Amino acid sequence: MQNLPALIRRSMALLALAATAASAQNFPTRPIEWVVPYPAGGGSDVVARALTESMGSALGQPIVINNKPGAATNIGADYVAHAKPDGYTVLTGDTATLAANPALYTKLNYSAEKDLAPIGLLARFPMILVVNPAIPVKNLAEFTAWAKTQKSGVSYATPGAGSPHHLATELFRGKTGLNLVHVPYRGAAPAVQDVTGGQLPFMFVDTASGMAFINAGRLRPIGIASPKRVKNFEAIPTLDEQGLKGFEAYAWQGLVAPAGTPADVIGKLNKTLVDALNSTSVKARFQVLGLEPTPSTPAQMASYAKAEREKWAQVIRASGIKLD
Repeated sequence: MQNLPALIRRSMALLALAATAASAQNFPTRPIEWVVPYPAGGGSDVVARALTESMGSALGQPIVINNKPGAATNIGADYVAHAKPDGYTVLTGDTATLAANPALYTKLNYSAEKDLAPIGLLARFPMILVVNPAIPVKNLAEFTAWAKTQKSGVSYATPGAGSPHHLATELFRGKTGLNLVHVPYRGAAPAVQDVTGGQLPFMFVDTASGMAFINAGRLRPIGIASPKRVKNFEAIPTLDEQGLKGFEAYAWQGLVAPAGTPADVIGKLNKTLVDALNSTSVKARFQVLGLEPTPSTPAQMASYAKAEREKWAQVIRASGIKLD
């Protein structure tokens, strides 16, 4: 009789495992909520909507986008981190949520590492160093020489403090030793508008936000922050090949679920996500937007996010950036 409690506990554990397995096998049986921590119509929203039709069709249930913007993605991330871990609530977790915010904020209501489970990477937007065409430079060497002649420093635009664009420029400042002055905006559109208008001389712009302006000649690309030249931007040399060795900076996105979501459910979501990213229709859509699809396993996403967290934490500490 003394072993009865242990037998009961073991039986309950086995029943729980069986129920989880059955749940995962039948998943999903109702619509899935995909939280985008940005307003409707932005780049993250467009990426999510490009994937939901294909994924929802494969899963046999609709995937409904729920935009929860605010607090540099922390509102949406907190909501999903504390949602029921059953696979029916997922989040677009990006550079901010998973890499920068843990270092930018003294305290968060969630842990990017412990409370959110990776499903798979979505896409990344390589950063491009661009200038207003009136600036008399065409490559990195000329830009560096010109910037050194500006005695009061060179102002640059970003979509906001702590954004991937801001962090990329701080990394660039650290690598080059240039005197650069940050001018944050509320979003990519007004930042790009003031660089094209000549109010500010340069910025790092992501491929999605900058493509149309580069193609129209309203922004002059100096170099792209990727290890090799990017499709549809092949004419733009990398910053690495111009002497800034190992310089990489992306805005990137992945799909995450609450920690504790069953592995079989994560696996099913990952398979449908990878299939969607490899589909002709999604590839074509991403190509138009200047995005690089990045299908991965959950483990690969976890490794990538960890490396990005460590990389940008160093930049944030060195720059003294804090958002609270």
